[in-house]
Amino acid sequence: MGMANLVKLDRLYKPWDETHNTFGNVVVLGFVIVQYLDGILTYLGVSTWGLTIEANPVVSSVMAYGGLGAGLVTAKLTAIALGIVLHMQRVHHLVAFLTLFYVAAAILPWTALFLTH
Repeated sequence: MGMANLVKLDRLYKPWDETHNTFGNVVVLGFVIVQYLDGILTYLGVSTWGLTIEANPVVSSVMAYGGLGAGLVTAKLTAIALGIVLHMQRVHHLVAFLTLFYVAAAILPWTALFLTH
């Protein structure tokens, strides 16, 4: 590999501690907050209407197996951990998409359900 190729690779690779990405930091923080809110709303919803109200079959299965509290904490901590892994891999636009998806598919429906009942 010639010196020119090494210079090109050096421009493509930036160690984690050399890069400050405000967008990525804000997005992952938003993702964690949305997961927390979804956990609270899910807990309240399942406590009020039962396990069948949960639309996500993976989350409802984990809660059915581990109990409402432990199952929900496990599901939310797993989601947060995977979001942080994506953040560390610098896939910030995907984390932003997932944050918006959770707002649209979880936070807004739970909020609408609570406001109408």
